[in-house]
Amino acid sequence: MALVFEMRKVVLGIETSCDETAVAVVTSDREILSHHIYSQIETHKKYGGVVPEIAAREHLDRLDHLIKEAVFDANLSYNDLSAVAATSGPGLIGGVMIGMMAGKTISATYGKPFIAVNHLAAHVLTPRLTEDIKFPYLALLVSGGHTQFLLVRDVNDMVELGTTIDDALGEAFDKTAKMMGLPYPGGPYIEKLATQCKNPALALESFPLPKPLYKKQGCDFSFSGLKTAISRYIQAVPDGAQGEGISQKDACNLAYAFQNTIVAVLKDRLKNAIMMARQQSKTEITQMVIVGGVAANRAIYDGIKEMALLSDLECVTPPLSLCTDNGAMIAWAGIEQLQQGISHSLSFPARPRWPLSNLSQNNAQNISLGIYK
Repeated sequence: MALVFEMRKVVLGIETSCDETAVAVVTSDREILSHHIYSQIETHKKYGGVVPEIAAREHLDRLDHLIKEAVFDANLSYNDLSAVAATSGPGLIGGVMIGMMAGKTISATYGKPFIAVNHLAAHVLTPRLTEDIKFPYLALLVSGGHTQFLLVRDVNDMVELGTTIDDALGEAFDKTAKMMGLPYPGGPYIEKLATQCKNPALALESFPLPKPLYKKQGCDFSFSGLKTAISRYIQAVPDGAQGEGISQKDACNLAYAFQNTIVAVLKDRLKNAIMMARQQSKTEITQMVIVGGVAANRAIYDGIKEMALLSDLECVTPPLSLCTDNGAMIAWAGIEQLQQGISHSLSFPARPRWPLSNLSQNNAQNISLGIYK
């Protein structure tokens, strides 16, 4: 049996949990054979956010072609696959079901194991695809829908140390950008404006934003109060050509103040998270990772890395192309499970909510039973 798991695995990964239709083929020796993403950003931009029904239709229209393209570009046939992995939650349930059913169909047609992947776990495991990351490690997941500190002890053993009690960080970026009259998604626009701030000291003096839960116990987050404060500042700023009555100068200063406040809060929360992770881990933690779409923000990455180094932690984030939702992370999470002898029944349900604390309750079955032979 040991020889079976030492063989090279090739997994097709399908991701449709939100507004990216993504498919990739990845091997157990960390080679990405193909990697295709269709982004729906332009479709949803006019609505100022993702519309679930439209997202589901876009997945349905694009997924079949992307799957065929990914397998062809990997120079493989479906019979060459070791397994098929698909996001089965959490996410927008219409999109999740479309990708999951496509994966199950390929699995049943070609007699390949099906692996139900938790979307959040896939983000958290992605750095193990690109770097030499060993269990256990600390993870900061920052995305449009989630902001969490996690102690990652194994593939299916992740402990939530802290989470947001209201908005996720990516959501806070998008809503702040919308109030400033910036396009969707707002994160990259705020980051760009922040870099154009000519007087950081003046920016912080002009917009003294609150730091929610700063210096408090634990490592939970709260961003709704920060968002409310920004709304009040925008309403109070007169004239200007940009957005809802805010000038270019004020927009740059406000973006800088907002981003600076976020970094300060994250560094403060991280200090507590490191202490908690070390208290709860049976073995020494020497690494941490930053994952999710917001990990692409350079100021956030630099701030977290600085705090991690002060605590003797190596800080790693995946390449930009693997920070946002993608099929490679789903395929790799599938490989991680496959190497532990885990696959799932074709009756595995789609889950709009799937806490990482429930990873060990996946209705898993061991592929060594020969069910797919």
